[in-house]
Amino acid sequence: MKRYIVLAAASLAMLSATAQDTYENARVLGSDLNGTARYVGMGGALEALGADISTMSTNPAGIGMFRHSYASISFGGVNQEEVNKFDNLGKTNLSFDQAGFVLTLNLFDEDAYVNFGFNYHKSRNFDQIIQVNNRFAHAASLNKLAFAKHTFGSDVAGGYSLGYNNYTNKWMGYRNLNENNDYGYPFTQWDYLYHNVYNVDDQNTSAFPTGADHAMLFNDADNYYFDKSHRGWIADYDFNISGNVHNRFFWGFTLGLHDINYKGYSLYDEEIIDANGFSTGTMVLEDERRISGKGVDMKAGIIFLPIEESPFRIGLSISTPTWYEMKSENYTVLHNNTAIPEGFEPWGYDNLSSDDVYEYKYYTPWKFGLSLGHTIGNYLALGASYEYSDYSTADTRIYDGTYDEYDNENSYSDRVMNNHTDRTLKGVSLLKLGAEFKPDPSIAVRLGYNYQSAAYNEKGFRDTTLDSPGTYFSSTPDYVNWKGTNRITAGFGYRVNKVSFDIAYQYSMTKGMFYPFQPDVEFNDNGAWETNISTPSSLNFKRHQLLFTLGYTF
Repeated sequence: MKRYIVLAAASLAMLSATAQDTYENARVLGSDLNGTARYVGMGGALEALGADISTMSTNPAGIGMFRHSYASISFGGVNQEEVNKFDNLGKTNLSFDQAGFVLTLNLFDEDAYVNFGFNYHKSRNFDQIIQVNNRFAHAASLNKLAFAKHTFGSDVAGGYSLGYNNYTNKWMGYRNLNENNDYGYPFTQWDYLYHNVYNVDDQNTSAFPTGADHAMLFNDADNYYFDKSHRGWIADYDFNISGNVHNRFFWGFTLGLHDINYKGYSLYDEEIIDANGFSTGTMVLEDERRISGKGVDMKAGIIFLPIEESPFRIGLSISTPTWYEMKSENYTVLHNNTAIPEGFEPWGYDNLSSDDVYEYKYYTPWKFGLSLGHTIGNYLALGASYEYSDYSTADTRIYDGTYDEYDNENSYSDRVMNNHTDRTLKGVSLLKLGAEFKPDPSIAVRLGYNYQSAAYNEKGFRDTTLDSPGTYFSSTPDYVNWKGTNRITAGFGYRVNKVSFDIAYQYSMTKGMFYPFQPDVEFNDNGAWETNISTPSSLNFKRHQLLFTLGYTF
């Protein structure tokens, strides 16, 4: 489908204002526990202890603790439990996770260094398979949800006025009955597909030009199946300058560049039933979504030793939002494998496709960090870190078609979608605890624990009735409310002269509730009140990671 075919300048102006919805954007918030094997093995609790290249992206002052130049490279693999291979994505996948270096310069005296560093690391690994099989506990289906939104009649009411477009020869959802040149934002790509494949009955083709005489139908589904593969990563490229003042005060700044490369592919299958509860076949929504983006942020941090003659240290850090410019693309197909209901002649497509490409801006929240570190002799290091970021303040932005003096396109906040984000997401706390024991100067044994609180409110949902362009460009209605993530880590390190070899293991577990579409919609069908109640399914995302780091000091 080419929904950017327009009938008036007003439609063209609306389509140029593009944005994305809360749940699609939320996947780029936060980061995995990833980096060097030492960092992962200690649960990431190195922000105050420093002297690890991975702290460049969390507390840049940690790089100021290097006394010698250093380079490292990290790689490994991840394994997901309790799923089957889907879309050629297996349970186990290799990963290139980190590569970087630090150059130390003794510019002043032996206790004052200025260091420069660069580090690449994979802050998010999107590889994940979701597989769900469940029955609807109440009368519901996705075609019924599309039908319900049609009954609302306008975008202000959370729906649209359905009308026939002579130019596209398709049924389209308009803002209201009096504005047949403006598509309503709640008219999603999957609404378009369902109305043109299933919901509209073609009994009187002569009435199409006016749209005044057409029948509508919906049917419930007995059960649903859902399979989805997530692929890709967020690559971070960090450039750092840091320093050491008499081994008591450490400072650092990092400029971060971020590169998003995401691909999702899903199949949603409903078994449609008639009024007597007998199966009439299946409706299958097939969707491929790609998201790419470039972003930049800045980080600053300090570490200081408050007590003279004590190795106890305190770290503070702050990170600006990541200012992303993003592009999203989709190709979506609805397959109708059902028998035509008796007495009806639906619009008649066995399948129909939809595709769109659009660009928008997204600003992530600020992040703040506090960390503690302590060493006992040269054989034990203890670290604890806490980070906080309020995900509800993330800002989805719409290009307005104007440009600044540097030829950059201006944008403004999507008020409706940002209000939804404020209701759906919340502040996220990240706790890191780690210990490193050295029975010998050349050997290190590490343990860590890492907990990230839930980003989603339990009652949050992907609202497809929002009067926002983020709704209009969505091609699937499914979503997951993920709970908190627990990570347990362990590691081992061995050093020979200037060469170090480290290995780490990480086990992470996150529970969530999957919904095929928003949970409860009530509507009036010719005087009879109907409900469409989505039945959720429990998810357990369990992942194992094995990580190797090869380092060299020079």
